[in-house]
Amino acid sequence: MQRVAIYTRVSTTDQTTENQYLELKSIADRQGWEMVDHYQDFGVSGAKGRDQRAEFNRLWKDATQRKIDIIMTWSVDRLGRSLQNLVSFLGDVNALGLNLYIHQQGMDTTTPSGRAMFQMCGVFAEFERSMIQERVKAGLARAKAKGITLGRPKVSKKTEVAILALRSENKGIRKIAAELKVGVSTVTRIINEQG
Repeated sequence: MQRVAIYTRVSTTDQTTENQYLELKSIADRQGWEMVDHYQDFGVSGAKGRDQRAEFNRLWKDATQRKIDIIMTWSVDRLGRSLQNLVSFLGDVNALGLNLYIHQQGMDTTTPSGRAMFQMCGVFAEFERSMIQERVKAGLARAKAKGITLGRPKVSKKTEVAILALRSENKGIRKIAAELKVGVSTVTRIINEQG
């Protein structure tokens, strides 16, 4: 028997998830799926990431622990409104071998046509990731051509000397970083460069 989790979300606290839940529960019952849990976020925008939606995050933790086989939701916008977050979520669902049922869009990956649709979404998601990578590369090349220094800002020569002086006094890396108000990685890099 397939184990299903129902995820519902509303953007404001004066709305209810009841209509979403009742319809999805009815479908799960007709399919003979066992409902494991109902995860509901209230007053949370779909633009927020997984870590900013408590119940969505709990759902994902249960999914990664293999407590469920199918994630059911009312509509794709219940999962998220950010393309980047949706693409990431779809990739994660696919990697875990989970099925996805999205009522309003008619996507059910437990069926051959639903799996085909899901794979097409994956193709478009990969295309979007590639386009983002190309835009980032073009932006970096443009900045470099304009003479803009990329990466973390360099610390002053004075700070480098101070780091090495404190290290010669056998002070620890964390103490040096705290005293000079620089990152631990900066202190480590400068010490390693002096080898």
